[in-house]
Amino acid sequence: MRKLLVIGIGAGDPEHVTVQAVRAMNDADVFFVVEKPGERRELAAARREILERYVDDPSYRVVDVEDPERDRAAAAYTNAVEDWRRRRAEVWERAIADNLREDERGAFLVWGDPALYDSTLAVIERIRANGSLELEYEVVPGISSVQALAARHGVPLNRVGGAVHITTGRRLARGLPDDGSDVVVMLDADCTFKQVDDPDVEIYWGAYVGTDDEILVAGRLREVEDEIERLRGEARERKGWIMDTYLLRRPARP
Repeated sequence: MRKLLVIGIGAGDPEHVTVQAVRAMNDADVFFVVEKPGERRELAAARREILERYVDDPSYRVVDVEDPERDRAAAAYTNAVEDWRRRRAEVWERAIADNLREDERGAFLVWGDPALYDSTLAVIERIRANGSLELEYEVVPGISSVQALAARHGVPLNRVGGAVHITTGRRLARGLPDDGSDVVVMLDADCTFKQVDDPDVEIYWGAYVGTDDEILVAGRLREVEDEIERLRGEARERKGWIMDTYLLRRPARP
């Protein structure tokens, strides 16, 4: 039976790769490198750098998989995501069937952690549900951008007895939670933090965390939001893509 390894490789720094991930990579025969439309080659190159650094036997094979484009303008967001995952499953299934023998192990290298706002596991489950390929898989956790962000700013994600709320920019647009949680926001393409109507909120923002292009900004949200928007826009224009995450924190109450 074919076996897949879904390996978290951290937020960008090759040294985020764990000992467990290194062991898993050295067990793989084929690495499937998924390239998204418009994604700069540097991301694929970063994955290859990780392989060259940590895999001892250079006989492994690399299969480039061109990811289907997602309709990001669709009004029905959930339906658009489901359609994208269906098309991804079709493409990935063909790549696995054509390039991974029954007795081999394949691997997907996932930025951050496969369990946090990443669709790799859902797509693999969809392939298994199709029934055309017999697959089993193992997940190796990685350092997420959330952990890396907190580390680079030198702050804990939670406060004593408090909760951490992890969400997306799309959901933040509905407002901050009322329970006083510290809020981590991912996948925010629209600088939704500018809609937060609370003058006391602080922000810890980071882009390309753990890479040579890392940008960090922290401070009172109202005082730094324009700077973050400017830096984000300039970075996206310069590189053609951006990965950023931020923590919103209300002042502690007595």
